[in-house]
Amino acid sequence: MSQHAPLIIDIAGLALNADDRRRLAHPLVGGLILFARNWQDRSQLVSLCADIKRIRADLLICVDHEGGRVQRFKIGGYTHLPPMRALGELWVRDQLGATNAATACGLVLASELRACGVDFSFTPVLDLDYGESGVIGDRAFGRDPRVVTLLAKSLMHGLRLGGMASCGKHFPGHGFVKADSHTEIPVDKRSLKAILADDAAPYDWLSTALDSVMPAHVIYPKVDAQPAGFSEKWLGDVLRGRLRFQGAVFSDDLSMAGARMIDGRQVSYAEAAVTALNAGCDMVLLCNQSLDGGQAVDELIAGLTEAQVKGQWQPDEAGEARRLALLPQTPPPDWDELMVSPSYMHALDLIP
Repeated sequence: MSQHAPLIIDIAGLALNADDRRRLAHPLVGGLILFARNWQDRSQLVSLCADIKRIRADLLICVDHEGGRVQRFKIGGYTHLPPMRALGELWVRDQLGATNAATACGLVLASELRACGVDFSFTPVLDLDYGESGVIGDRAFGRDPRVVTLLAKSLMHGLRLGGMASCGKHFPGHGFVKADSHTEIPVDKRSLKAILADDAAPYDWLSTALDSVMPAHVIYPKVDAQPAGFSEKWLGDVLRGRLRFQGAVFSDDLSMAGARMIDGRQVSYAEAAVTALNAGCDMVLLCNQSLDGGQAVDELIAGLTEAQVKGQWQPDEAGEARRLALLPQTPPPDWDELMVSPSYMHALDLIP
């Protein structure tokens, strides 16, 4: 029987409780995403990550740690990374200096997280900054897809130097729409040709280098009625077919408003997960649902188990291989040794 652990879930507190341990041991759970509430100090985070790995060494420990306003750990020695717009602004003054600064940001980001036991960050943002999207805003490198691509590739090089895989988001582009998909369902009425020529261009140019992609909870009605993360057209025909992307695909958070409207109706987390997996996602995220005892997490695990038994979803060995490929391939650095390492200290000096 083929194995596949597509669920990325969360935990409520600073340490694992009995429910967390039970859920993380479940064969359908492939990892977890940490938030600021899971952070107290470095020693606590190291202890938490080690505890998680004792349950299953293959669990992928993830976090949203981009820099700027999306950086979960900000104290205890963590470097305050700039928003990606700062690198785009540096590009205007010094193009090659900006690419070096981007690599430095990636190296510092990956090294500091890995020294505390975190495997993976959902970065870089490849969205274009049209000046319209509040949820993207300064998280984007800039408006020009060529500049975004080169700065992202430089940041990804830094991540790789730090032993961490990359995740381009939000495919094919979230920057054009004003609506925030956390609270409503954005609709982008442009043609496929227009999107491919502009917003999706970085995914084409980075198709050999990106390790994973996260699609947008945005509907592009000229291409498909479903949001991109639930669309076989976007994930199968465009991302895998036309752009020949080989890496892993994550759904964005299934608890977001944009995630569970399928065919115009509100569906359960389990149905949303099955739809996303069948559309071409390798992993699906459910965030912030452990806070009230985690009933929604248990319902998702039970629902996906039932869907597997009924043949509505089948584990995918290739998808599982793509998940496992995101785990670090090198041992993590020791924090104290990292702090005095010449390459890390040099990178710190280059961060704008």
